Amino acid sequence: MPSSLRFAPKLSLIALIALTGTGSLAENPDYSMLDDIHLNVVPRTEAEAERIAAVVAPTTDFTEAESFEENPAGAATVRARTNADAFSQSSGNMPFDRELDFKVGNGLFRKIWVSAPSSTLASDGLGPLYNARGCQNCHFKDGRGHTPNGPDDNAVSMFLRISIPGDVNDAIAEIEDYIQVDPDPNYGFQLQDFAVAGQPAEYQLQIEYEEIEVELAGGETVSLRSPTYTAADLGYGPLHPDAMLSPRIAPQMIGLGLVEAIPAQDILANADEDDADGDGISGRPNIVWSSEFERPMLGRFGLKAGSPTIRQQSADAFAGDIGISNPLHDGGYGECTERQIACRELIDGGDEDRDGLEIDAEGLDLVTFYSRNLAVPARRDVSDTQVLRGKELFYSAGCTSCHIPKFVTNRLEDQPEQSFQLVWPYSDFLLHDMGEGLADHRPEARATGTEWRTAPLWGLGMTERVSGHTFFLHDGRARNVLEAILWHGGEAQAARDTVVEMPKEDREALLAYLDSL
Repeated sequence: MPSSLRFAPKLSLIALIALTGTGSLAENPDYSMLDDIHLNVVPRTEAEAERIAAVVAPTTDFTEAESFEENPAGAATVRARTNADAFSQSSGNMPFDRELDFKVGNGLFRKIWVSAPSSTLASDGLGPLYNARGCQNCHFKDGRGHTPNGPDDNAVSMFLRISIPGDVNDAIAEIEDYIQVDPDPNYGFQLQDFAVAGQPAEYQLQIEYEEIEVELAGGETVSLRSPTYTAADLGYGPLHPDAMLSPRIAPQMIGLGLVEAIPAQDILANADEDDADGDGISGRPNIVWSSEFERPMLGRFGLKAGSPTIRQQSADAFAGDIGISNPLHDGGYGECTERQIACRELIDGGDEDRDGLEIDAEGLDLVTFYSRNLAVPARRDVSDTQVLRGKELFYSAGCTSCHIPKFVTNRLEDQPEQSFQLVWPYSDFLLHDMGEGLADHRPEARATGTEWRTAPLWGLGMTERVSGHTFFLHDGRARNVLEAILWHGGEAQAARDTVVEMPKEDREALLAYLDSL
C-alpha cells in the first residue's frame, strides 16, 4: 500500500479501480467486482438463496415475535448476563478447542502497554504518542467508550481525527466522487492526547455544549446537547488553517465477526445511490483500500465504514491509538509525523522474535479472533405486548429503511461460529446523509462530511449495564436513545419527525422495543 495511505481515509471506488486496474464502475454497476476475499466461502445453492430471501423478508405480522428473533446472533447468541460482563462472552457456538485462542486474544486486548525500553519486553513499545495504553482502555468491558462530562471523567475514551483537503492527482482529476485528503503536517490523521515521558502530548480535548429544546407531541420537551470541539494546548505548533476535525468515541465490540461474514453482495443489494425508488433513502457503500489484500473492498467497520476487515481495523487501532507497530503498520514510531523528529527518533519496542514488530502476526491474529467472537446477548421481552407495539411503530416509521433487521451470513469453511447464521444487526452497513446537525464536515473515502454508516442496534438496551451510561451517536452527545433519534436528519428526517409527532404512549412503546434489542 502506498505510504501516503497508511493512516489516510482511503480512495473512492472509482479512483481505486482506476489505480489498480480492476475494472470500472461503469462496467460493474452492481459492484460485482467486490467479493468476500477475506473469507473462505462455500457458495450458496439456488435453493439456499431462495430460502434466505424468504427468511430475511420484512415481517408484516406484529402480533407475535418472529421465529428465532430472541437469538440475534443465531447459534452464536449467548444468555444475557445481568452484570457488566454482558458483552465479554465468546460466541455461544464456539468449539471447545477454540476457547483458548479467545482467552489469549482477550489477554492481549486487555494488555497495558509500557514505553520502551523496558524489562517487560513483550509489552513495551507504547507510543510515543497515544490515546490509550490498551484496547480495553477505550472499549470498556468491550462496550462503548466514555465521554468527557460523562459518568467517569477519569476514563475518557474519545479523540479527534484530523485531515486537510488534498490536491487531486492529475491522473484521477476527472474521477467522480473522489475525495482526496492529506494529513495535517504537524499532527497526521489523528490527535493523540498522551505521550511517553519526555515528549509533549499533541493536544487536550475540550468540549462545550449548547442545550437545544425540542418539543414533542403531547407537550413533552427534550433538551439536546449540541457540542463544539476544540483542540487545546497544542504541543507541536498550530493546526493547518484548513484542518478538519471529527470526534470519535469507541463503539461496542459485539457481533463484529458476524458483520464481517455477511455477503458483500447482500449489503450492496440495498444500495440506492440515486434514490431510484424515490423513498428518500439513498444508501451508498463505502469502498476502501485493503492494506491486507492490496485491493478495493467493501467498508464495513468504523463510524463511516472506513475499514473492510476486523484485522485491518485492529491493526489501524494498534498503530494510531496505542502506537504499536504490527504487520500492517511496521513503523515503531506510531503516528509521529515527519515534523515530529524527536518523536520518531525514540527507541521502540520492536523485537527480533516478533519479526521486528511490537505485536507480530500471531498476536494480531489472536486479537482479531477475540474481536470477531465477542458474542451478542439474547433479546429480552420479545413477546411483550408493548415491545411488539413498539416494533410495529419502528417498521411503520420507516426506521427499517436503514436499520435493516436481518441477514444470513456466508457459509464458511473455517469459521464455524459465523457460518450460515441468521443474524439481526438492524443495520444496512451503508452510508447515509444524516443532515447538518450530525455533520463533521470531514470526508472519509466515499463518505462525505454529512454521511455516516448506519449503526447496528443489537445490544442497544444493555449499554448502561455494560458501560455505565447511555451516551450514543459518534461522539456521545445523545444522553439516551430518544435524544439519538431526535438528532437524526437528512435521509432520516421523515422518520425522526414521525417519532416527534407520536402520542407519548407510542413513543414509550418504541423505546421499549429498542431497549429490548
